[in-house]
Amino acid sequence: MTDTTKVSEATEPPLTGTAHSDAKEAGIARRRRLTVIVVTIGFILIAALILLMVTRPPVEDARPTSLGFSFNSFMRWLGDLNPLLQIPIVLVAFFAVVGIILLLIEYAPRPGKFYFWLRLVTCFAIPVVAFMLLRPYQNAVIYVIGIAVLLGALLFWADYRAREGAGHLYQLILFATPALTLLVVGLLYPAVATFVQSFFDKTGAEFVGMENYIWVFTNPQGFWSVINSIIWVIVAPTFATIIGLAYAVFIDRARGEKVLKVLIFMPFAISFVGAGIIWGFMYDYQQGNQLGLLNAIVTAFGFEPVAWLSITPLVNTLLLLVVFIWSQTGLAMVILSAAVKAVPTEQIEAAALDGASAWQRFRNVTVPGIRSSIVVVVTTIAIGALKIYDIVAVMTGGRNDSTVLAFEMVNQQQRFQSYGHSAALAVVLFIFVVPLIVFNVIQIRKQREIR
Repeated sequence: MTDTTKVSEATEPPLTGTAHSDAKEAGIARRRRLTVIVVTIGFILIAALILLMVTRPPVEDARPTSLGFSFNSFMRWLGDLNPLLQIPIVLVAFFAVVGIILLLIEYAPRPGKFYFWLRLVTCFAIPVVAFMLLRPYQNAVIYVIGIAVLLGALLFWADYRAREGAGHLYQLILFATPALTLLVVGLLYPAVATFVQSFFDKTGAEFVGMENYIWVFTNPQGFWSVINSIIWVIVAPTFATIIGLAYAVFIDRARGEKVLKVLIFMPFAISFVGAGIIWGFMYDYQQGNQLGLLNAIVTAFGFEPVAWLSITPLVNTLLLLVVFIWSQTGLAMVILSAAVKAVPTEQIEAAALDGASAWQRFRNVTVPGIRSSIVVVVTTIAIGALKIYDIVAVMTGGRNDSTVLAFEMVNQQQRFQSYGHSAALAVVLFIFVVPLIVFNVIQIRKQREIR
């Protein structure tokens, strides 16, 4: 080594621990950016292949192409067997799939050349087999294989470059895949298909744009379903929560509290169909002797019987709301009663010592203490009110402008075979539900931050 080299080495300061750490973090950040870029490009290509696949021109008399065995053929074969054999075969198939997944989750993340090739093969093989089991048609095989191969490549690339080490991301994705598959098949795909269907006519063959949504807000059936749903979502949670809170406060620590709570909660255990039948007798209208309690009281005072469920506008809707509120008050009471008991007695006693009245203690101490529970009750009952179907179907059948979105959605599909109108009603119902869910999530996050 020359003298010059020795001098330069002596004069250059060594990298400190902080500089080394910064360089390492910069390298990790570059690796992460590259991984994100590659994964993003890959998903763009996958989306493009899916778009090309669903928009390709149809091929008449195209033969299904599979691996010689498909999920559809398995279900057909299973349906031809004796019912006593179907259950054990389904259980064996289920546990076989679960066993393979658990073995891969256990062994694949291990270091070594064998496990490296195991991850590489399964990253490509599992998507290809899964897609081909769905039996794609002849002119879609290349798209399906392309999508599957891209998914496998992205999974292996992201897993190989994971910060936690190769096998970590593979394990997480494999563990979550069954649940994600069920969500996609049972939730995401139907939601997207419904949204697309809402822009087509009743047969689903002709694109009609916003015509179905215009029908929802202009046709009497669609219009009243929207108006009544808004009334339900405002009135039902308000009154059910107020009455349930009143029950919770007045029954709290009262004599016979358990028995009273059971009696109040009992209507919640009754199905909406049963509740509709019970209250149908209450509102019953006929000439001659009255079976309905309300008309029995009316005729006892010398008045003519009233067809309660035919009174428009809105009266029949409010009478249906009574049934729903009656059934949901027990739920509100149970949740709010537990919240009231959780309010610290020291705060209530301190407010009493300060001279606060019972109403002031309730308004300024109890209600703020149970605010999160009130939000949960209100949003839960509001979502239930938006989805109500049974009470309307049993008591009025949607007649006399008493229909709601959920009932009219089913009615348009089953009775009139109008899938476009039904899909538009479903989308409107979804738009109404989303703000309630978002509000509930925001409130829960705020409560966690406070805690």
